Amino acid sequence: MPASLSAIAERYVHLVLAIGQHDSSYVDAYYGPPQWQQDAAARRSLQQISQEIAATLAQLDGGAVSADQETRLRATNLRTQLLSMETKVALLGGEKLGFDEESARLYDAVSPHHTRAWYEAIVAQVAGLLPGSGTVSARVQAFRRQFVIPPERLQAVMQAAIAAGRERTLRYIALPPEEDFVLEFVTDKSWSGYNWYKGNYQSVIQVNTDLPIYIDRAVDLGCHEAYPGHHVYNVLLERDLVRGKGWMEYCVYPLFSPQSLIAEGTANHGIELCFTDDERLAFEQQVLFPLAGLDPALAPRYLALNRLLAQLAYADNDIARQYLEGGLDKEEAVEWLVNVRLYPAEKALQRLQFYDEMKAYVINYNLGQDMAKAWVERQGATRAQHWAAFRELMSSPRTPAGLLE
Repeated sequence: MPASLSAIAERYVHLVLAIGQHDSSYVDAYYGPPQWQQDAAARRSLQQISQEIAATLAQLDGGAVSADQETRLRATNLRTQLLSMETKVALLGGEKLGFDEESARLYDAVSPHHTRAWYEAIVAQVAGLLPGSGTVSARVQAFRRQFVIPPERLQAVMQAAIAAGRERTLRYIALPPEEDFVLEFVTDKSWSGYNWYKGNYQSVIQVNTDLPIYIDRAVDLGCHEAYPGHHVYNVLLERDLVRGKGWMEYCVYPLFSPQSLIAEGTANHGIELCFTDDERLAFEQQVLFPLAGLDPALAPRYLALNRLLAQLAYADNDIARQYLEGGLDKEEAVEWLVNVRLYPAEKALQRLQFYDEMKAYVINYNLGQDMAKAWVERQGATRAQHWAAFRELMSSPRTPAGLLE
């Protein structure tokens, strides 16, 4: 008799936890039965895990094809996640993959390639917005220094940004009354913000203060990490899928998997879903700039700059690909990050650390955002329809490849 999807899902969870014994960053969140986590402590070899993944895939592929769309989506998602796990185990065992192959096999998507000249055309537009002497990057950094949030005002600014994202999210997505989060400020990280989901609708949201935090990052981080981003995403998975449907595969979140493209993509798209450019400008001028002690009159020009800088997002992928494949050495990668991506030098060094740690994961932010946005906007024309599609995407078993259908 073919195994049920529930049995395959349980086996999948055990396998994710087993891989986590070989890579401590692989399991990003777990709120399933404590006994399953204890069982994983009896460490299995990578070969054993690989064999079990293959056996689980065989069980899944040998099952009857359901006519129910939801069940088909669930089975496809499990298969996609298991195939990604196969690749992760191979990488842990020493297999080497090119950047695009790694992203395809781990995240079910491949980023487009752009030349340096393609980005330099955007850099030229930035130069037009900020005329003057010196490199474009130096001009950007000099202008942006006016927008650093003073450390003593950071908590108030972040809390206001998160509260605004929550209020806007609750207009369209009902959340459990007990959902909540703790906001922490940390140092010595390769990332700027992180959401650690703890289960029971609770998150710990951390903001890294190693580098100056600019005023625009308050809305970006607040929406991405909290509302309507990662915190809402995980709350919906727990409430609607784990508790609501008994789909235990969602009680664990393997970081290096296709699920991350959906998670990071929706978290980034959620920023513009919450705030149109006009709404964001008004909120930052009226609320965040005064809280940070900054001049609100500078906000329109700063927003225009950030709209241009956002068009350079895919440079992260192209720089990471060339750097990780040996086409750029460390100094050359830093030069690209400073003069093409227009990062300050200290941010460029932090970014290289992120590439070294996370490798092709970087595609999940920008490519994921574009894929999530395109799928959401195909589902309807109004803002309410976009929010409904966004909520559906975050609490349904869709794969990255499925977003293209």
